[in-house]
Amino acid sequence: MNRDLTVGDPQTVLWKFCMPLFGSIVFQQLYNIADSLVAGKFVGENALAAVGNSYEITLIFIAFAFGCNMGCSVIVSKLFGARDFKGVKTAVSTACIFSGIICLLLMLVGITGSDLLLRLIHTPDEVFADSRLYLDIYAWGLPFVFFYNIATGIFSALGDSKTPFFFLAVSSLSNIAVDIWFVKAFHMGVAGVAWATFLCQGVSCILAMTVIFRRLGKLESNEISPLFDLQLLKQIVSIAVPSTMQQSFISLGNIAIQGIINGFGAPVMAGYSAAVKLNNLVMTSFTTLGNGISNYTAQNLGAGKLSRIRQGFRSGIRLVWMLSLPLFLLYFFGGNLVLKLFLEEPTELAMRTGMTFLRILSPFYFIISVKLVADGILRGAGRMRSFMTATFTDLILRVLLAYCFSRTSLGATGIWCAWPIGWCTATVLSLAFYLNSMHSRTPAD
Repeated sequence: MNRDLTVGDPQTVLWKFCMPLFGSIVFQQLYNIADSLVAGKFVGENALAAVGNSYEITLIFIAFAFGCNMGCSVIVSKLFGARDFKGVKTAVSTACIFSGIICLLLMLVGITGSDLLLRLIHTPDEVFADSRLYLDIYAWGLPFVFFYNIATGIFSALGDSKTPFFFLAVSSLSNIAVDIWFVKAFHMGVAGVAWATFLCQGVSCILAMTVIFRRLGKLESNEISPLFDLQLLKQIVSIAVPSTMQQSFISLGNIAIQGIINGFGAPVMAGYSAAVKLNNLVMTSFTTLGNGISNYTAQNLGAGKLSRIRQGFRSGIRLVWMLSLPLFLLYFFGGNLVLKLFLEEPTELAMRTGMTFLRILSPFYFIISVKLVADGILRGAGRMRSFMTATFTDLILRVLLAYCFSRTSLGATGIWCAWPIGWCTATVLSLAFYLNSMHSRTPAD
């Protein structure tokens, strides 16, 4: 059901809108968590390392899908807030055409270049074949990834965060069952994990796009909406490209860090792979809530209600801090229990690596969550240069410091210490940019 985010108490509106988004991202992450869990439990430690190794590359593909999602979502939110339903329909079809072209190009890269990508991150020989197999299958499923992301962006733009939650809840739980079925019953190994994800993402995508087009058909407009509009494409690209660059460079940074980690051997890789999945669940949750705040900001900007944006920022901070507290407590004090979900008879080094990672990073969730709320407002208001500056500062610091610290007596632990430094620096920048945008006459660059 479509929801107007420009009326009602800002805190109530934002929380009702964002909570299903949080639930959706939990189930979205279950795809990757299920892959790692099943690989580690039923195939072996090397299989877990292979899935985790490939995952860093798949994040590049997801970055492009995320960029298309945000470009479509922010522009459609503004048009929906302004009640321009003809523009809404044209923006959606324009975004679908643009995303389809980008998806085809990335499929070619993934299918033909998997060996090169894996060698660039110094993938060890013992996990190379499984990493390549997982990556090849994933590349064929990219259309499902792209168009599902477009669908969720449109749902959010229309103020509906519940429908994608229901889709993801069913498909993610199905993915766990199919993962286990393919691996245990058919002994398909890493291939079974990859094909299960392929099939379940495909079902989610088809259902979501079907509902979207039915929903758009019910929006009344006086004129026929053209399928493509160059001006709308430029507006979509102005959001999509910086968002894609942000996610891509983060993924490239993670790949660079993965290359450093690979030099410490398979046990450290396995421990990191399990721990980083847990950390990515947190970060993706914060990012998704930030995306919801972007939609809230864009709708209110389209309606000319700027004071509600400031209220939304304060409400967003309260929301992410309520989420940060239990996650910090779970990871810091009970991380060993959660890590064992991924590792069957783990080595001492793998467990120690995962626990050290979680205990260093989890206290700083309260800080990085503030950055991602501020980023959500900056992106929704179109201040993409400010948004990218803070993000790239974090990335550059983390990669450089990870490389330097890993060469010291800290070893692999030094890599984990780079995260908090980058997070704190970038948070200060994002807050400064947000405060500046609120004092300027217009929120856009």
